[in-house]
Amino acid sequence: MRYMELSGESTEYREQREALRIAELELMRQSERVAEMRRGLPRGPVVEDYVFLEGPEDLDAGDTPVRSVRLSELFTAPGRSLVVYHLMLGKRQTSPCPMCTMWIDGYNAVARHVGQNADLVIAAAADPATLRAHARDRGWRDLRLLSCGDGTFKRDLGSEDADGNQDSTISVFTRDRDGAVRHFYTAHPRMADDVMERGLDLLSPVWNILDLTPQGRGDWYAQLSYA
Repeated sequence: MRYMELSGESTEYREQREALRIAELELMRQSERVAEMRRGLPRGPVVEDYVFLEGPEDLDAGDTPVRSVRLSELFTAPGRSLVVYHLMLGKRQTSPCPMCTMWIDGYNAVARHVGQNADLVIAAAADPATLRAHARDRGWRDLRLLSCGDGTFKRDLGSEDADGNQDSTISVFTRDRDGAVRHFYTAHPRMADDVMERGLDLLSPVWNILDLTPQGRGDWYAQLSYA
């Protein structure tokens, strides 16, 4: 199957567009190979049953109606995976990360669809009230939001350093029949010394849409608001 030609195209355009289609097809196949490799990872190690804090949607600073929930309790049914996005907010990250926020804006929109197959939660170092305030500001209503409290979850998974600096991270867990939770997969933006911010690109359609344009993504960076 060739690229569908449109009236008025030059021969040069048609030839290069067809070459691009073939390259895009190979990229898709490579992406499928990578996904297959990821699915084929052996069982990961059993991890600590971390404790998180969860507050109601209308939680404000000074309120105390928060409850504790363990990592193993975040699985809503047997045989499901748990996906945790580590939001950069809390400790040394005193304001919400714009890029994390952009990604989570998208997750909120698709959470109900993802929820048909896997459990998805957002975890942050921020206290429950601060986390809930940011969620209300963004209109996040379909996501489960968890504070890591005084636990070591983010530090253990590499999304926080000893000084409290935060990093964006995605982690996937599975649960055995006996209730033990296993680490399956974690990814960070930094893939190599020369690849600092591309490791999570596929988690947001924004980059992929910009890459369709002749201008590309350029040096654009997400912001919490736009004039």
